[in-house]
Amino acid sequence: MHPNVTAVQDELESADARAGSGAPSLVRMLPDAVHTALAAAEALGVTVGQIANSLIFSADGEPLLVLTSGAHRVDTAKVAALLGVSALTKATAEFVREHTGQPIGGVAPVGHPEPVRTLVDTDLARYDEIWAAGGIPHAVFPTTYAELVRLTAGTPAEVA
Repeated sequence: MHPNVTAVQDELESADARAGSGAPSLVRMLPDAVHTALAAAEALGVTVGQIANSLIFSADGEPLLVLTSGAHRVDTAKVAALLGVSALTKATAEFVREHTGQPIGGVAPVGHPEPVRTLVDTDLARYDEIWAAGGIPHAVFPTTYAELVRLTAGTPAEVA
């Protein structure tokens, strides 16, 4: 198993053990890479809104992970105002890998070298099951909105 996938699965198991909430989510490997929410939804047979896109931004130079529904785009001006930062910009591939250890298209909500400040799109709460990346573009795992917030210590927010 790829080290990124192992790190994500280890974090899922550790978080589950801390919460005592039953069996942890299992990272699943897809036959093909899914670099977009639409591709992931098609591979899984779910709606694009059920895909939790993991987007890394630079918030005044600090990493920010926004977990947003694949059904819409992040409003960077809205999020910058919410956080009180002067600039929220799309991160480079190098910035993403530096702060997550993972490639764009496979960034998981967990399994990073250090915790990353996280916002979780409130639109994801309307789905019973959501899917997140598992550390590489071939890996995904199922979860719930409440679990995603708990796993990431994220802040629920309207991001679109």
